[in-house]
Amino acid sequence: MIIKARVLPNSKHNEIVSRVGCVLRVCVKTKDVDSEETNSLVKKIIAEHFGVKLKDVYLRKGHRGKEKTIEIEGKSDEEIRELLDCIP
Repeated sequence: MIIKARVLPNSKHNEIVSRVGCVLRVCVKTKDVDSEETNSLVKKIIAEHFGVKLKDVYLRKGHRGKEKTIEIEGKSDEEIRELLDCIP
């Protein structure tokens, strides 16, 4: 399933804080949104939330911007939608 994430840098915690439609708002402690460290961190946060392995999370677009397009494999679309609905 494809989801979108908006990265909020310079945060105190690494976490998913909210959702607007199907766009997740992901806070990260790093300063730059275009660094490889930030991209890896976003993938890790999403993998942990959705209960999939890190290798099942792919960054498809937005390597250098705040808006990132992410593909999640390893769970059905229905299971991912249920987990998305848990995010306020």
